[in-house]
Amino acid sequence: MTRRIGSALPLALCTLIAACGGESDSSQAVGSSSPEMTATTHLNPLITLHETDQSLFGLYAPSPGGQGRPGAPPPPTKTPDERAAETLAYGMSDYVFDGSMEGGVERGLPAFMDFRDAMLAAGARASTHPFVVKMAKIESREQAIREVGMQLDAGASGIMFVEVESAEEVRWGLEAMRYAEHGGTRPEGVGSAPSYWGVSDDEYRDGADLWPLDPDGELISWVIVESHEGLANVREIAAVPGVGVLWPGAGTLRRLFSTVGDDGQRVLDEEGWENAIQTVLAACKEFDIPCGYPANASDIEMRMEQGFSVFVMGWGERGFETVEMGRQLAGR
Repeated sequence: MTRRIGSALPLALCTLIAACGGESDSSQAVGSSSPEMTATTHLNPLITLHETDQSLFGLYAPSPGGQGRPGAPPPPTKTPDERAAETLAYGMSDYVFDGSMEGGVERGLPAFMDFRDAMLAAGARASTHPFVVKMAKIESREQAIREVGMQLDAGASGIMFVEVESAEEVRWGLEAMRYAEHGGTRPEGVGSAPSYWGVSDDEYRDGADLWPLDPDGELISWVIVESHEGLANVREIAAVPGVGVLWPGAGTLRRLFSTVGDDGQRVLDEEGWENAIQTVLAACKEFDIPCGYPANASDIEMRMEQGFSVFVMGWGERGFETVEMGRQLAGR
């Protein structure tokens, strides 16, 4: 018997997703313009895109503002409701990427919950605007159990593990995304996740398992390599079963492969930086894992041709341009 949430969605949720046969406004449904979404049986649209070999394009959540460059006046702050309205007004992003908890889950969680609640009140659900969130670097199994559980209980559909340097870190994180009945270490509660998913507690528990280890699971993991040690161990990292998307931390690696010249300007070792990116891509190809990249309009076509298939961009006009260019190149 299949356990896919999408086969038993409440009627109210069915009105939000194309799987239930209705049309949806592009401002209310992530990726609603893509024809492959009309037959999905997964609640998590990212998994459906992966299973149909589609490229994925997403954006960081709009910034709350309030911080600017040194010496410049700070930009105006935005309320969670304003950020939610802005997010829903752009309908071509496949997911909402949130990095607010990378500096500490407990510190960043309250602001994330305010934003998530505003998204929920505005009509978003995990089936239309799935959250993929960053968490702080995993330093111990106990930390992974506590912090991954907190993020999943908040309704996240995916978690990015940052600064990954070993297969052990990955296993800690993936185990923490799975309940005990699936061999994991996630605490037994569900938190408020069912409300954002639009399902009952039982339906949530039934579907909240890790894809692709569980083909019917609705959760996905992202793993980012951004250090010399991570690059040295990238094949072992990629070989851990359950990694959903593997990423080179291109921005961090760029700093890693640059030095400060005599004139005080940074000098990039372009060959070393590109080799690092290609090392991660090679591991993705070897272990048949989708590979992600933080693209922009000047390089997304090249990265797609190289084999990258999951992309994240910053919120704003340049990010919108990149999403639209990528979708056009992908035939979406």
